[in-house]
Amino acid sequence: MSAFLLRRLATFVLTLAVASAVVFAVLEVLPGHAAEVILGETATPESVAALQARLGGDRPPLQRYGLWVGGLLQGRTADSISYGSPTAELIAERLRVTLPLAALAMALTVALALALGVYAASHHRRAGDYGVMALSQLGVAVPSFWFAILLILVFAVQLQWVGAGGFPGWTEAEGGGAWEGLKALLLPALALALVQAAILARVTRSAVLDVMREDYMRTARAKGLTRRQALWRHGLRNALVPVLTVAGLQFANLLTGTVVVENVFVLPGIGRLVFQAIANRDLVVVRDVVMLLAAMVVAVNLAVDVLVALIDPRQRRA
Repeated sequence: MSAFLLRRLATFVLTLAVASAVVFAVLEVLPGHAAEVILGETATPESVAALQARLGGDRPPLQRYGLWVGGLLQGRTADSISYGSPTAELIAERLRVTLPLAALAMALTVALALALGVYAASHHRRAGDYGVMALSQLGVAVPSFWFAILLILVFAVQLQWVGAGGFPGWTEAEGGGAWEGLKALLLPALALALVQAAILARVTRSAVLDVMREDYMRTARAKGLTRRQALWRHGLRNALVPVLTVAGLQFANLLTGTVVVENVFVLPGIGRLVFQAIANRDLVVVRDVVMLLAAMVVAVNLAVDVLVALIDPRQRRA
């Protein structure tokens, strides 16, 4: 197990190094720079060049890349061009919204997918199976932002059960509270979860059907266990291996999917921060946010590999 973890950690570090180089290179080739946006179209070339030098844009790319990566390794980040504060503070403030939103969406995704997938597999080639597959196909075809707009029209405009957007905060000092904050995230989380749950439900159904055809499941049935007892006692653990793998990838999709949904619901999260940073040409914030998202995606994949190895010892031996 220790060798397995060392290999995964080495892959984690190497992937982050490659991701940092790609993120920096992609932002370097973009046309224009922040000084032009800050000073406007009427600024003189001399003033633009002076501001660009103050922002560090006149240094060689390799030197700027080294300073950026070195600062991240030491826990230091540059100041945002448009906000004037360290990007670490901006990101930490916005993560108070994005991480609970992604966690709530992931919980809804897993709950819906496992329930629908197991139900469809246990009712294979019957009306329940066909109904779940039809709903999942519809969920895969419809984008999350359309679901978000539909949820706003139904639950916020027509029924008026929740607000149409905004975030009141997690504490009473901020003007909200834990329950008010959770209510504000419920519709965005549902909009994100419906699409991912449709995909994961199909994967769960296929995995459960494959397990139910195994010899050990027939042996369990021959010993007197019912179909449901054999599935829950012996089959579900093996069926979770592909489900966990896909769920890990989906959590990464949920993190990146907040960029669109947070703007639909006007939530002050990472998605809205990077959207505003792109509009303001604040590449310092864009670079750090994209690198954070890449690190979180790689970390989630590492955690999924470890969980799969714990569930299935064959993965460790392989």
